Amino acid sequence: MADPTIQLGKLGYEVCRCLMSKGKLLDLKYDPTVPPSNDGSYWCVHTQTVLGPDGKLAEPEACKPSRGCYDHHS
Repeated sequence: MADPTIQLGKLGYEVCRCLMSKGKLLDLKYDPTVPPSNDGSYWCVHTQTVLGPDGKLAEPEACKPSRGCYDHHS
């Protein structure tokens, strides 16, 4: 399965493993020549909505280690 942290590496941290997107569900190899879709289709595994358990948006810029509900990659 493609690792979304490769594409999101510019953030400087690994996003929460519970952050889901359509791209994470596809078995595609990362291709730097293909621009990201930036469709904004993210959701949290815990809530199955666009909000995390803390009521804040589930998106790469927000789902970081400093967030209380963050679940690190194992």
